[in-house]
Amino acid sequence: MPRRKIALIEIQQETNSFSPLLTTLKEFEWSFLKYGDDILPEAKTSKFQTGGFYKAMTEYGRNTVELVPIICAWAQSGGPLSEDTFAHFKAVIEHSLIQHPDLAGIWLSLHGAMGVQSMTDPEGNLLEWLRERVGNEIPIGVPLDLHANVTQRMVKHATFISAYHTNPHRDHFQTGYKSGKVLIDTVLGKAKPTMAFRKMRLLKGGGYTIDFLQPMRAIFRRMRQMEKIPGVLSVANFPCHIWLDEPELGWSTVVVTNNNPILADQLAKELANLNWSVRKIAHPQPVTPESAIEKVKQAKFRRLVGTAILCDVSDIVSAGAPGENTHLIRAILEQAPSLVSYTSIRDAQVAQMAFDQPEGSWLKATIGGKLEPRFNRSLDFEGKVIRKFESQLTGKVVVLQHEGTHIVVSENPNPVMKPQFYQDLGLNLWKADLVTVKNLFPFRYHFLKYNRLTINVLSAGTTNVDVHQLDYKYIPRPIFPLDGIESW
Repeated sequence: MPRRKIALIEIQQETNSFSPLLTTLKEFEWSFLKYGDDILPEAKTSKFQTGGFYKAMTEYGRNTVELVPIICAWAQSGGPLSEDTFAHFKAVIEHSLIQHPDLAGIWLSLHGAMGVQSMTDPEGNLLEWLRERVGNEIPIGVPLDLHANVTQRMVKHATFISAYHTNPHRDHFQTGYKSGKVLIDTVLGKAKPTMAFRKMRLLKGGGYTIDFLQPMRAIFRRMRQMEKIPGVLSVANFPCHIWLDEPELGWSTVVVTNNNPILADQLAKELANLNWSVRKIAHPQPVTPESAIEKVKQAKFRRLVGTAILCDVSDIVSAGAPGENTHLIRAILEQAPSLVSYTSIRDAQVAQMAFDQPEGSWLKATIGGKLEPRFNRSLDFEGKVIRKFESQLTGKVVVLQHEGTHIVVSENPNPVMKPQFYQDLGLNLWKADLVTVKNLFPFRYHFLKYNRLTINVLSAGTTNVDVHQLDYKYIPRPIFPLDGIESW
């Protein structure tokens, strides 16, 4: 029999509705944007969803299915996509659908918390748009990020939905592979996915929601047990992205079984009840920049054997913040200028200006306060240019040093998830008293070798972790913890 054709479509971006900056094709080009057969060399070596899906297609589906790569697009978290960018993606997909009218299945990898300018539920819109073009018989498998906001429209038009089982996310490849296997089995008639969905009036809870820490550890363990039940194809839990202002925002559960809707419904409801039971366990309270610096100064022994990591929770680039917070840098300069500190900030103008200066020269610059002046005051700084670097992802990057303070100024936003961000610039983490990061979860294991003290720092910014202070306009009410409700 001829091999069945399965399309690869991946569009990944997590939107912060409160960001003043739109995400355009330029932001995707910084990260990853490939079309057609140009995707294949990357897919063969990718450690993310596409790599897992490619392995499922070429190994599990060997001689039975054929891969049709259409688009693979990743952008860093940021503001909503521009209308033109979303329209471009649709046009690329539609052109390929016309070229391949004999598709037997579609693998549609999405984040699940993507926003688009002047649009509600764009990923549900994309799924509905696809259905209008390929009909109801072609299966569409949709792997999502764990922080997706699953909507009724997404569930209606997807054949099945799956997701990561880790937070911080460490199973991208496995998620791609597992979703690929289910889709291949569906295309070949070996499986008939039936899906159950629960939406909770729950905005935040479960502490850090880290999969290997309580209280969520027990819930993720139960999910793994559920997936071992005969007939269960996938179990997904979605503690949503809180910076997405959407009418259906809230935690979700999705269970997919092989033609057993009753079992799927039972498990989805059980998982929702487990989530609701941990709703009152709050995220630990962050401290002010001033308090954070005092804690670092007092932790003398810890600084001798490693460094302190300050998580700038008001400017979480990996959650869509612009990356130009000056509050923490200002506190370092005022309270501990002699401590060896590595910080990062986005300022394209300063990065470009400093990049033209020779290493060893001194530069006076006004940093920050350009993209989000409602939260950030600009900072006057004079420092020596000690390192310069440039890449597609970061743009121009310059390290400015004054006494112990090292400010990494970059054209593009950087979440600073890994030690390599500083190490590639010649900055030795063993010599640092403190370093700052702009992501909530991944740094906790990437920096484990060096980290002796973790401090979450709250000032002002787009990613305020206090949901009571976020300027929601469209989310459903009542919802916990904004409202006192006793049932999901």
